[in-house]
Amino acid sequence: MKTTEGIGLTDVQAVYGGPEGRLWELVMGEQIHIGGFGSSMDLAEKAGLTPGQRGVDLCCCTGAGMRFLVRFRQVRHMTGVDATQRVVLLGRQRCKDEGLAEQIDFVEADVCDTHLPDGQADFVWGEDAWCYVVDKPALIAEAARLVRPGGTIAFTDWLEGPAGMDQAQAERLMKFMKFPNIQDLAGYSKLLTGSGCEVVLAEHTGRFAPHVDLYLNMLNMQLTYDALKVIGFDVNLMGAMAAEMQFMQQLAHEGRIEQGLIVARKK
Repeated sequence: MKTTEGIGLTDVQAVYGGPEGRLWELVMGEQIHIGGFGSSMDLAEKAGLTPGQRGVDLCCCTGAGMRFLVRFRQVRHMTGVDATQRVVLLGRQRCKDEGLAEQIDFVEADVCDTHLPDGQADFVWGEDAWCYVVDKPALIAEAARLVRPGGTIAFTDWLEGPAGMDQAQAERLMKFMKFPNIQDLAGYSKLLTGSGCEVVLAEHTGRFAPHVDLYLNMLNMQLTYDALKVIGFDVNLMGAMAAEMQFMQQLAHEGRIEQGLIVARKK
């Protein structure tokens, strides 16, 4: 696992409580993760989710993943946990607007210490968001605490890819993305095993590089004005962010950063 200093929860809250979070949603849609709907369906299928289950989404943002699960996987009830007040309030409103407020709850809390009851969830869910969490051992331990015996932990995340990054590359990526650290498949698998889970599947999805290409094309070819409006028409800031996105694109095509998909069962 690569780590950096000086990045924590308040930095992430600033991103998703401000214009940078709105910029990500402009480019990626409400499902702010690599692959959107297709990635969610792939994860749900590989996790073996069935109608009528109850789940917890850790780092749920505005709850797009939970709305997906209720609508398209017939999940009975979801509880989302996120530490950024803006996205929790927005998520509650979106669920109300879509008639899903009875099936989806939000808790504003640290995902490493949710205060939710032990062993009540059939599954714990996450999509490309656990990369923002400082204490990944505590996060995985909390996920394992929340799920019932025999239940599922299923998530995607931004990971160090098979080609690896040197520390300078990792530092640049983490500082741009506000990641305190970045895991790999082996690291997450070890944490899950240590928390009493059996890893059923751990793989790279191959989606990262083509989707970064898509996001840059969207910004360059169609959404330039919209993106500038979100960041107060700051052309210099736009240029700096574009340079970091291009660097990330290079890492992705070199296999140094990937989207990972992991499914585990609690023993």
